[in-house]
Amino acid sequence: MSPAKTSHVTGPLTLDSPVTALRGVGPRIQEKLNHLGLRHVSDLLFYMPRRYIDRTRLYPIGSLRPGTSAQVEGTIELTQVKYGKRRSLLCRISDGTGALTVRFFHFSKSQQNRLQRGMRIRCFGQARFGAQTIEMIHPEYQLFEANESPAVEETLTPVYPATEGLQQSSLRKLAAQSLSILERAENGLTELLPDALLEEFTLPDLKTAITYVHKPPPDAQINELIEGTHPAQQRLAFEELLAQYLSLQRLRRATQSRPAMPLQANTDVVDQFTRSLPFTLTRAQRKALAEITGDLGKEIPMLRLLQGDVGSGKTVVAALAALQAIEAGYQAAFMVPTELLAEQHYRTLQGWFDAIGVEVLLFTGKLGNRERKQLLETLSTNRRCLAVGTHALFQESITFEALRLVIIDEQHRFGVHQRLSLLEKGKQGDIIPHQLIMTATPIPRTLAMTLYADLDISVIDELPPGRQPINTVAIPTTRREEVIERIQRACKEHRQVYWVCTLIEESEALQCEAAVDTSEYLARKLPGVKVGLVHGRMKAREKERAMAAFRGGEIQLLVATTVIEVGVDVPHASLMIIENAERLGLFQLHQLRGRIGRGDNRSDCVLLYLPPLSETARIRLDTMRNTNNGFEIARKDLELRGPGEMLGTRQTGLPELRIADLIRDAKLLPRVHAAAHMLLKEYPDRVQALIDRWLGPATRYSKV
Repeated sequence: MSPAKTSHVTGPLTLDSPVTALRGVGPRIQEKLNHLGLRHVSDLLFYMPRRYIDRTRLYPIGSLRPGTSAQVEGTIELTQVKYGKRRSLLCRISDGTGALTVRFFHFSKSQQNRLQRGMRIRCFGQARFGAQTIEMIHPEYQLFEANESPAVEETLTPVYPATEGLQQSSLRKLAAQSLSILERAENGLTELLPDALLEEFTLPDLKTAITYVHKPPPDAQINELIEGTHPAQQRLAFEELLAQYLSLQRLRRATQSRPAMPLQANTDVVDQFTRSLPFTLTRAQRKALAEITGDLGKEIPMLRLLQGDVGSGKTVVAALAALQAIEAGYQAAFMVPTELLAEQHYRTLQGWFDAIGVEVLLFTGKLGNRERKQLLETLSTNRRCLAVGTHALFQESITFEALRLVIIDEQHRFGVHQRLSLLEKGKQGDIIPHQLIMTATPIPRTLAMTLYADLDISVIDELPPGRQPINTVAIPTTRREEVIERIQRACKEHRQVYWVCTLIEESEALQCEAAVDTSEYLARKLPGVKVGLVHGRMKAREKERAMAAFRGGEIQLLVATTVIEVGVDVPHASLMIIENAERLGLFQLHQLRGRIGRGDNRSDCVLLYLPPLSETARIRLDTMRNTNNGFEIARKDLELRGPGEMLGTRQTGLPELRIADLIRDAKLLPRVHAAAHMLLKEYPDRVQALIDRWLGPATRYSKV
């Protein structure tokens, strides 16, 4: 849709004026601003700087270190265009302490002409290794004559989240105009936090905080602002986290305002099922099950998150919850993120439920028409069944006869809307199903209470007895031959081995091609070892045949892509090699490693990396070597990457945070929770306004 015509606003500008009333906003800029959700002057005030850059001082070029961001000034010695795979404009500068190359991949003829030898240039950017000198790529820069040297900035310079075609300089000018309007406005920003709350938590008022964050004064505490801990930033982070928490609490209240069917199971059948298992439930499993059983017996829908490390036994707890629904005379659905995991859960659950006459159905996207028709008929007539599947479960054509429990595994791979869509399947009149959400991403409880504020939380914090700790080593690719010899020895000892090929680029095709090449290479290097292959582009039956052969011991070495990351269970596999381990996040490495160590044998994981390692990659590999504890690994992963990247912010349905940081600001969360309860109880009329201010339409979930 084309942007609206530029508004010609008469009279004084207000916070409600459209952004088109600001100087410099034509149709093209308006379209970019609208794309960011910025339609009115007030929206720009809440478009917070992501970070700050320090242009208050100049650094000697000779003091620069790769990886650091700094402002430098020097004289241009040489400007030239370099041709190769990619044309670039190179500008060599020096200040007497050292030399620096400024590189532009996108440049114009006029820009090239302006960067003349002898001119003075001031640059801000990140230093990196270059072919001959330290380099800066596409730095922000100013040019001036040889005898000039303007004063440096007096305050920190804000850096806003940008979009293509919208320069930082434009955003800074628009923010400055918005602040001027705020300063003159008779009716300024509405303060939505009650005075009592501001006093109790010693928070500055909204106008002061916003002005400070966009335009730090000359005496600003630079370190606090850069770290995000200044009281003005903390005040705004507090309000944003409050809006986030309130939105999920509203979702919870809306869901639990509807009735659910209490599910009272036949305890004899549940006891019989538990006794038939080839293992005994742990204390943590029994505790989680008791919490779930208590919820299922109520007339309000259960909304519970079951959190547990890889291999802690969440599936059997979910199976017992499903059995409770089925024994009460209703159906249950179990949704998982991948077809491979759906197939494994189907086999496991079928093995457990066959003996007590419960039918388990498997729904994936690759069902044939005849098979699909039979399954749909069973689902619409047989109450004594459990449906297992991928997101195919909430397609319109699937109708449940009496769905009363929805179980979702690996919650962070589904959005809030997908979760609600499956609930819709079980809605009959006003009654909606109970929900059990599972995740193998152990995160600190306070953080979980904020990320999943619409859910109660159960934690399985112990592994089943007999699980062996996994010995993990990191080895450079230069020692690949040693790793291959290690596989040879392991196979002679009748151990089974995974070789995991990680993503080369954001392309499944290239990843699968790498896996095929690797399997052929290893088959040549390891004559006598039976090598199998699993990747995402294989047909479901081919993958299943390969996995069945691996589980049955016919295949000794399985080359696989990260499709095996979640849930694949082969107890005799006790050695894993993860290629290019430096490319993966900590928790993905931990998930992959969790595929071994499931039997009685000692297990080993080899992280094969390509040197040199970045500092972050080194920390990841060291963490993997030093601990098997999923909670510790998740804590470190959160610290390194933040929850948005770790959990997949867009996938979880959680909005991007504008100024808050869930790790840095974790200490605010208990106060945020207390403030939310105060607002819901005493100031309910302010709740929606707070949510709209910070989250906008992203929180208007479909009603269930």
